[in-house]
Amino acid sequence: MHQFHTGEIDILIATTVIEVGIDIPNATVMLVMNADRFGLSQLHQLRGRVGRSNTQSYCILVSENISISPRLKFMESIHDGFILAEKDLELRGPGDFFGTLQSGLPPLKIASITDLYLLEKARFEAIKVLKEDPHLNREHHYSLKKTISHKGYQNTDWS
Repeated sequence: MHQFHTGEIDILIATTVIEVGIDIPNATVMLVMNADRFGLSQLHQLRGRVGRSNTQSYCILVSENISISPRLKFMESIHDGFILAEKDLELRGPGDFFGTLQSGLPPLKIASITDLYLLEKARFEAIKVLKEDPHLNREHHYSLKKTISHKGYQNTDWS
């Protein structure tokens, strides 16, 4: 890494360990083989390793799987990591917890993890409850407090 950073060597072949935290401004080309095997968020992180200087840079995504190309097309037009993560969730879903698909959360009882509007509304309501009753001491919050305590979040200050 040091030799690549100082320019002693021109090419670095690496695993995705370089996804986060590597800052080498002179890196101008990123070639990702089997790009269809990565999530859009991870590809976005990899893409961010090049283009850190005023030199023209390129991120080349290679995939032999032609059917996956519409998903990878988002990488061409979307540069916001949060939007890419939402698109990836919409397209691939959250995955299986115990199955063979990508890692993910188990199915929710009421909603789907792709119901972003509903999840955002639930988050807003949870924040509202915790601002009004940070220690969940009100009588109508008893079962919520009991559930949270059962999950190991005891003595948490939610304010």
